[in-house]
Amino acid sequence: MARSLRFWWVLLAALLWLSPGQAEPVVQSGLPVIAVTELPAEARDTLRAIKQGGSFAYDRDGVVFKNYERILPKQPRGYYREYTVKTPGVRHRGARRIVCGLPVECYYSADHYQSFKRIRE
Repeated sequence: MARSLRFWWVLLAALLWLSPGQAEPVVQSGLPVIAVTELPAEARDTLRAIKQGGSFAYDRDGVVFKNYERILPKQPRGYYREYTVKTPGVRHRGARRIVCGLPVECYYSADHYQSFKRIRE
């Protein structure tokens, strides 16, 4: 199981390095878009860690994101994974997250899943 999961996240990391337009998701989200360069520095660090396959600061990083809010496009359970974006001055995980699914599509939430922006490489 862990070996299979690692395969998918290595594939995700490889696909994230493709140039823009080569890894478009199957489903268009209709959500606002944010360029990687517009993300806070901590979010760019988290995205870099995702691309490299870890390591992550929090135990919950990489767990299944269940999309209970139904803001992201509907996908089968297990499709999305969530990652913490550190918040300066906060001792806990804070509210900022990056959620990614395959094929490569990542979303940024600055407000703990109340809203999302699709990350454009």
